[in-house]
Amino acid sequence: MSGAPAGAASGSDATRAEVCVVACAEAWRGDGEVLAAAMGVCSVLGARLARLTFEPGLLTTDGGALLTAEPIPLGAPAGAVEGWMPFRDHLWLVLNGRRHVMMGASQIDRHGNTNISAIGPWAKPVSQLLGVRGAPGNTRLNPTSYWIPRHSTRVFVERVDTVSGVGTDRGAHGLRRVVTDLGVFDLGGPGGTMRLLSAHPGVEVAEIIGRTGFALDVPAEVPETRRPTGEELRLIREVLDPEGRRDREVRP
Repeated sequence: MSGAPAGAASGSDATRAEVCVVACAEAWRGDGEVLAAAMGVCSVLGARLARLTFEPGLLTTDGGALLTAEPIPLGAPAGAVEGWMPFRDHLWLVLNGRRHVMMGASQIDRHGNTNISAIGPWAKPVSQLLGVRGAPGNTRLNPTSYWIPRHSTRVFVERVDTVSGVGTDRGAHGLRRVVTDLGVFDLGGPGGTMRLLSAHPGVEVAEIIGRTGFALDVPAEVPETRRPTGEELRLIREVLDPEGRRDREVRP
């Protein structure tokens, strides 16, 4: 008689954070042999989960310059190393579109323009953030996705205060996915605007609309974000994040 072992995890057991990890992983589906660069707990876990399951050709790192032979747990040493990637080589990948990055954003608008630089007027900002960092090059030259663990009208705004990463109206190379703690989005709406692809289990579409500061493109039927498989849950919980850091980034 076949079936899952007694006590084995199933998709119905998944926390919101684990749904987010899988949604992040799906952003790299079909990418093949490119560098998966991720920022944030759930996005890093997503890249490593994708490599362990449906995208074995992905290149993943230890969070620094080491290309790991296998996806490693969060915070663990690199273990067996496939290669070393100094900054000059990393930039070559960026310039040649051989990297798919999943960045964060302090603000994002309907066209996918993002701000990680400053909140408030440019001449005298209320808050100074990171600066533009690599966002201009990433969004002009690479496939780019976003992971935003707190979906709110403070982040999803009508107009970003400073454009750090460019959107579809400013020549973005390819904005793939926006994953948040509420749902999954792309830029496939009219005129390259943000479109709701799925709502996470337990999240109502009305909540997503209410926590977005601009008009979303919302289809008549919004599917539920796919839940992790039992094997994906095992990999997340036992292999990649046994300390449960994911649940500190996304509220249950």
